[in-house]
Amino acid sequence: MKKYLVIGNPIGHSLSPSIHNHWMKKYRLIDSIYEKRKVEKEDLGSIVNEIRNEKIKGVNVTVPFKKEIIPFLDCLDGAAECTHSVNTLCKVNNEVWGYNTDTPGFRTSLTKDSSIDVRNKNIFILGAGGVTSSILEIFLDVANKIYITNRTKEKAQELKKLADISLTLMGRKKIIEVINWGEKPQVCDIVINTTSVGLAKGESLDLDFKDYENNNNALFYDIIYNPKETNFLKDAKLRGNKTMNGKMMFLWQAKIAFHIWTNICPEIDDEVIKLLD
Repeated sequence: MKKYLVIGNPIGHSLSPSIHNHWMKKYRLIDSIYEKRKVEKEDLGSIVNEIRNEKIKGVNVTVPFKKEIIPFLDCLDGAAECTHSVNTLCKVNNEVWGYNTDTPGFRTSLTKDSSIDVRNKNIFILGAGGVTSSILEIFLDVANKIYITNRTKEKAQELKKLADISLTLMGRKKIIEVINWGEKPQVCDIVINTTSVGLAKGESLDLDFKDYENNNNALFYDIIYNPKETNFLKDAKLRGNKTMNGKMMFLWQAKIAFHIWTNICPEIDDEVIKLLD
C-alpha cells in the first residue's frame, strides 16, 4: 500500500484526506491511501526518513512546519528555495525534495477563480508564518506597495529582508513596509490573513477595519478554508467588502502536489469543490 500524509499541529481541520482520497479513487489508484498525522517538531526528521525509506510515498506539510521541515531535506525546488517555505515532500531518485505548491495555488485562485488583477495594487498582509512568504512571492514583481504586520515584529522584518533580496534581483525598488501589529496603513486593495487565527471557532484578529466601510472594491482574503467563513471574512462581508476564503488556493495547491506524486493531473470539478462545503 502506498501511503501519503498531511502533517501539522493542529491537523484536525485538514480536509486534505477527503480531496486526495477522492482523486485516488477516481483515478483508480487502489493501492494508495492518504491520511493525516499530528506531529511535533521533533518528529520531522523521522517523517523525512520514512519517505527516504519508501514507507511513505508523499507528504503535505501544514502549519506550523513549512519552514521547520527544510533542514531535513536534500533539495528544494525553485519556488520553495525562493520562499523558504515547503508544503509538499517527495522522493526523487535517492533524495527527499521539498516543493512549494502554495505560491502557484494562491496565484491561480486570484487570477483564474476571481479574475483579480494584482498589478499596481496596494497589499496588506497579516502574519509572517510559514505560508506568508508564498503569498508574498506573487506580488513582488507587480504590486505598488506591500505592508506586512505580525504580532512578533521580528518575524515580519525577517520576511521583508528575504523579499528585498528578490526585489533587488528583479531590479525593483523596495516596496515592502513592516508596520506594528494593530497599526493600519493606507486603505489597501487586497487584505490577506495568513495567520491561523480563525481555525478555532470564535477566534478573532481584533483589528479595526472601519475605514473599509462600504468599500466594495477591497478584497479581504483569508487563506483558511475550514471553517469556510472566519470572523475576519464575516466582518468584511458586513462592511460591504469582497471576500474570499482559501478553498480554491487549497484545491489548486493539492492538484499540483497530486501531480508531483502520481504524474496524474486531477480535475477540479464541482464534485471536488463540494467536498469542502
